[in-house]
Amino acid sequence: MHKKLSISPAWVFRTEEGELFEPVMFRLLKGIQDSGKLTVAAEAAGISYRHSWNLINRGAEFFGMPLVSMHKGQGTRLSPLGEKLLWSEQRVKARLGPQIDSMASELNIQLQQLLAGAHPVLRLHASHGYAVALLPEFSGRLELNLQYCSPDDALSALGRGDCDIASFHFPVLPHLAVKVMDHYQRLLQGLDLKVIRFVTREQGLMVRHDSETRLTGLKDLVDPDIRFINRDRHAGTRFLFNLLLQEQGIFEQQINGADREEFTHTAVAAYVAAGMADTGFGVEAAARQFNLDFIPLATEHYLLICREDLLGQSNMHQLLELMRSSDFIDEINKLPGYAPDHCGDICTFAELLAGDRQG
Repeated sequence: MHKKLSISPAWVFRTEEGELFEPVMFRLLKGIQDSGKLTVAAEAAGISYRHSWNLINRGAEFFGMPLVSMHKGQGTRLSPLGEKLLWSEQRVKARLGPQIDSMASELNIQLQQLLAGAHPVLRLHASHGYAVALLPEFSGRLELNLQYCSPDDALSALGRGDCDIASFHFPVLPHLAVKVMDHYQRLLQGLDLKVIRFVTREQGLMVRHDSETRLTGLKDLVDPDIRFINRDRHAGTRFLFNLLLQEQGIFEQQINGADREEFTHTAVAAYVAAGMADTGFGVEAAARQFNLDFIPLATEHYLLICREDLLGQSNMHQLLELMRSSDFIDEINKLPGYAPDHCGDICTFAELLAGDRQG
């Protein structure tokens, strides 16, 4: 039997007296936020209504402040403390998610090799993204070790032979794509590479629905009252953002918060949704995950690249079949801002850029 394990972070609050704050509380708080009803939230959390009340009361005693507020005819709402706790938990998951997923991938490969014997493993080093995260879910008996890292690290690993496939993304606009290619050329040159087409995705600004800040585009970011949250300096999305700023004649130093960084699209979205920033730059799927508005600014190819001689391997054929399957493409179509981009087709960078220029 093919078994896979997943790993999830969990908070443990403990007082000096040893009192514990149960992690299930976060599922309960999320249910209250989504439904406004304690009965619905308790069912979603998998606990009884009575137990949910006990948790709410114990949480209030634990912190010395209420976690929810209840008003006749208005249902149950999170208190400011309840909201702060929930957003903190979601930000932890968003920030640590890629590292935990990478660890789970390594563990699953080791377990499968122990249980079923050694099989060839495809090692994929990729920038974190919603579409690439689907690959392990559909891999079946294909041994796919997905490790999340920056474009520099992924391409460096490909050059050293420490991975078989690396992700790479650049805008569909040719003049911006050329700048991205030039930036990473030192890591691409000398390798006999082929491109595996995958998806396109939308990148832009994320803003809360209830925000009093009125954003229409990048030029608004120079307003000192607008708080921004940036991606880490090694991210490909950060490089794309800076290219877009250059086109507008804007410098990062003009933006309030450009020195604050998060390491994934999801973490940026969670930061904005928590009210800690007014806006951030990332993919539309992350914005929609946290119920944020989205201002599209760039469409980009998200690709996989590998050495040409790898294409003849049987496990590579399995991966390409997976990417071309109707079930997999249906899942991509469910991701906001993502679209299949001739999934699994093989080409060169030159052919892809030429197609964009003609389009």
